[in-house]
Amino acid sequence: MITLFRSVKNYFSLVKFSHTVFAMPFALIGFSLAVSRDEYDFSFRLLLLIILCMIFARNAAMGFNRLADRSFDALNPRTKNREIPSGVVGTRAAAAFIIINAILFIVTTVFINRLTLFLSPVALLVILGYSLTKRFTSLCHFMLGLGLSLAPIGAYISVTGIFNITPLIYSFIVLTWVSGFDIIYALQDVEFDKSNQLLSLPSATGRKKALSISIIVHIITFLLVLAAGFIGNGGFLFWAGAAIFTLLLIYQHRIVKHDDLSKVTLAFGTTNGIASILFAIFVIIDLLIRNQ
Repeated sequence: MITLFRSVKNYFSLVKFSHTVFAMPFALIGFSLAVSRDEYDFSFRLLLLIILCMIFARNAAMGFNRLADRSFDALNPRTKNREIPSGVVGTRAAAAFIIINAILFIVTTVFINRLTLFLSPVALLVILGYSLTKRFTSLCHFMLGLGLSLAPIGAYISVTGIFNITPLIYSFIVLTWVSGFDIIYALQDVEFDKSNQLLSLPSATGRKKALSISIIVHIITFLLVLAAGFIGNGGFLFWAGAAIFTLLLIYQHRIVKHDDLSKVTLAFGTTNGIASILFAIFVIIDLLIRNQ
C-alpha cells in the first residue's frame, strides 16, 4: 500500500497535478454557461465526464512535456530533480502513462457527444504539440495558452454540441492570461535557454522587454474580461470576481522584477491559482443567481 501511494504521488508530481487549478475552473465556467441556457439542464454525469476529460488530457500533455524535455531538464539545475531525469519515473513508464491518458481522454469523449469526439484528436495535437514549440519559436508561451484555452469552449461544446461567442471569449481570456504568466515563468531560464538553443520571449528580447510584453498581454486579458461581462450581461458578482482577478494580475507584475526573480514562483503558481479559482466561483454563482 505504501509503495502504491508513493507511485501515485510520483505521477501526481510528474504532471504537477496542483496546476490543474489554472484551466479546470474555466472549464467549470464553460459548463455553467451551457447549463444556464434554458434548453439545457444540469447533468452530474456530464460534469463528471468533463472533469475526467480535463484530468486525462492534462496528464497526457504534462507527461509528454516532461518526457520530451527530459534531456534538457537533466542539464538545468532548476529542473534536474524532476521525476524523469532523477530516475524516479522511468521513460517507458512515462510513455505508457501518456498513452493511457490520451486513450482515456478520447474514450471519455465517446460518452459526451459526436462533436467532442471528432475534436478530441485536434485537442490532443494542440496540447501535446506545445512541448516541442520551444525548439523553433519564441512564441511558445502562446501555444501553451492556446492549449489551456480549450477548457471553457470544450466544456461548453460538451453540453451543447455547438460553438458560442461567450465561452469563446473566456477561451481568449485563458489564452492571454496563461501566455502572459508563462512569459514570467520563463524569466528563470534565460541563460539556460540561450546556451541550449531553446527559444522563449525572455531569451529573445531580454527580461525587461519580456516583462513589458507580459504586461501588454495581460492588459488584453483585462479587456477580454470586460467583454465577457458586457456580452454575458454579468451581474454584481461577476464584476466583483473580475475586479479580484484583475487585482491579482496587477499584483504578480508588482512582485516580479527583471532584476529580482525571487517571487516568480509566488506569481506563477499561487497568485494565478487563486485568481482562477476565485474568478470562477464568482462567475458561476453569478450565473446561478441570474438564472434561477
